[in-house]
Amino acid sequence: MGDMQAAADWSQPEETDGIRLTWNLWPNSKLEATKCVIPFAAMYTPNKRLPNMPVLPYEPVPCKQCGAILNPYASVDYYAKIWVCPICYTRCHFPPHYQGISEQNVPAELFPQYTTVEYTLNRTVPPHPPTYLFVVDTAVAEDELHACKTAITQVLQMIPEESHVGLITFGMHVHVHELGFSECSKAFVFRGSKEYTSAQVVDQLGLRPTAPRPGAPVQQGGSGRQFILPLADTNCDTSINNVLGDLQRDAYPVSSDQRPARCTGIAMQVAEALMSASVPPGSCMARIMLFTGGPCTEGLGKVIGRDLTEEIRSHKDLAKDAAPHFRKAKKFYDGLAAEMVGHGHICDVFSCALDNTGLFEQKEMVQLTGGQCVLIDTFHNVVFKESLKRMFAKEGEEGFLGMCSHATLEVLPSRDIKISGVLGHAARSEKKSSSVADTEVGLGGTSQWKLCGLDADTTLGVLFEITGSGAGLQEQGQAPQLFLQFITRYMHWSGQMRCRVTTLTRYWTDGSNSADLINGFDQETAAGLMARLATFKMENEDDFDPTRFLDRSLIRLCQRFAEYRKDDPASFMLHSNLQYFPQFMFNLRRSQFVQVFGFGPDETAFFRLTLFKVPVLDAVAMFQPQLVSYSFQGVEPALLDVSSILPERILLLDAFFYVVVFHGTTVAQWRKERYQDNPEHEAFKQLLAAPQEEAKTIARRRFPVPKIVDCDQNGSQARFLLAKLNPSATYNTSTPMSSEVIMTDDVSLQVFTEHLKRLAVQS
Repeated sequence: MGDMQAAADWSQPEETDGIRLTWNLWPNSKLEATKCVIPFAAMYTPNKRLPNMPVLPYEPVPCKQCGAILNPYASVDYYAKIWVCPICYTRCHFPPHYQGISEQNVPAELFPQYTTVEYTLNRTVPPHPPTYLFVVDTAVAEDELHACKTAITQVLQMIPEESHVGLITFGMHVHVHELGFSECSKAFVFRGSKEYTSAQVVDQLGLRPTAPRPGAPVQQGGSGRQFILPLADTNCDTSINNVLGDLQRDAYPVSSDQRPARCTGIAMQVAEALMSASVPPGSCMARIMLFTGGPCTEGLGKVIGRDLTEEIRSHKDLAKDAAPHFRKAKKFYDGLAAEMVGHGHICDVFSCALDNTGLFEQKEMVQLTGGQCVLIDTFHNVVFKESLKRMFAKEGEEGFLGMCSHATLEVLPSRDIKISGVLGHAARSEKKSSSVADTEVGLGGTSQWKLCGLDADTTLGVLFEITGSGAGLQEQGQAPQLFLQFITRYMHWSGQMRCRVTTLTRYWTDGSNSADLINGFDQETAAGLMARLATFKMENEDDFDPTRFLDRSLIRLCQRFAEYRKDDPASFMLHSNLQYFPQFMFNLRRSQFVQVFGFGPDETAFFRLTLFKVPVLDAVAMFQPQLVSYSFQGVEPALLDVSSILPERILLLDAFFYVVVFHGTTVAQWRKERYQDNPEHEAFKQLLAAPQEEAKTIARRRFPVPKIVDCDQNGSQARFLLAKLNPSATYNTSTPMSSEVIMTDDVSLQVFTEHLKRLAVQS
């Protein structure tokens, strides 16, 4: 596949505005938009760190008609003190305090370079310190519980003293620990096998709010402070450390033919009821943090019975509707997720077990609330410990996540553009407007979404539908502009209320000219969006075949935008903006997002939760990892192909969830013979150290912290690298051109490309 011109770099809008579009030129008719195959969408990171973004100490100026915020694309009449909204063309008067503006005295939001600005808003709810409720599984092995307790104790030292904390433990029963006094441990106990409503939990804990006096602020019930207290309170600090220090494995007896009794569902329901009764709604970041080491086997939310003869559900069981507990558990956790969204609470899940724990059923609790998720085999694993620490690191320290809360995202498009929906960590706000499309994709039917949790990497895929007829473009004499505005109101991690406004413009084009359209195609963003779209369809459409969907989309895209002579595969040539897209689709269709064989439902849920949260380049790295070669000739990018394996080369693979440092046979032999300890071989010592340092650098900037795999060619751990490489040399290859052969029947990228050429040139 040839290269017709240099590929465009579409990453600049991401650096200035936190946004990338699948298409940067839009056809002005619905018919031509349909022919483009890849949806018109924006990948927007509403809390991305933008060092040049101004934070303005006043309220934004909205359009009186559509609610769009004043921006650099507005037409301004400085004499009449009027501005024209670029979204709906309504003429709006400036408020009185803008009367001093002129061409020489322009407010920052009208500067052409400030297409993204933030405003500080007045708080309507009295501030409350951040609140963390730890929900800890005690139905685990003693050493696992000790590792979990140690990790939580460490982060309690990192949490600001003004923060409020609470502790719930669960096994056969749920224990809500009272932290109000330190003389002895005291807890309220709920039976794990009994069904409770949130109102019953609140009543039993004595947290029913008292009626306020007229005009007085709402106060919580008198006993509400005994469970969730400020960490600075001496009693709280002493109590929570004493409880954690004395915490033992659940005492309920477990026979050898049974699983431990674990009531995760009831524990989370109690936690949500406690949080909602103890923290005023909308007042602070409120996180419920679940630490679990096994599946729920008791009460509401049960995913498997206690008898060991019953096997945990697999993907095959789910496909055949043969998982007896799945539907009931999913309905319970989905209802709990809706309750959390209603109160603005965030749910984080740390699932640390070799077995499935029920994350597949609990997925909505994380995704709808914008929470964090870590899935690993044990609480001892560095991935768990470092990821947990990173959540509480302060600004400027290694790994600060910039966690914010209580956000809403509103999208306002130009006329002839409607919003189909959102794919990402958010929940519907049910705000209707004329810009909402009839056809929903993802979270549709609204132009506003709620994000209970929002960090610096949270990225939403917003899909649009073009509804124009195509008439009128020629009469304009020039390509008219279209506008998109994203308004994010949220509580900053500092406690301030902020409003971030991003306004961007692109141009309409005559969609019949494919050369114009492909000049605006962003293949990386398109690949990231297609990954989200394919996995969404897998979960929500019966009998959906993701491989067929991706293949057909790729073929149709190439038929529309590639250059070729009919029925002549040799003439097939791709535009540079499209040249890597077939490779992206090849690797996506064989990735863990599409191929679920060999993965449990919980692993699949974790992969998809992470995919639906991260920015474009991180998403692409998940299915098409970055490969870098280290040798005495220098450091250079390497092809993601088995031919890149050479005896005297070290390879560094960044697959997002794990980073592999792979030593060729000769390098591994030299290392085993300790050549690096000889002063004469200082260069070899540096060669060994360079990829190790780069792997640590990658791990420091990522959440969840990736697993670092250090392996040698022909070693057992080498499979982490081989699984991601293009199998250009297999046991079927007649003359392998590589020092490594992959034992697989999968087709190579070369074979895939030849098939693509042959199918694309057919009419």
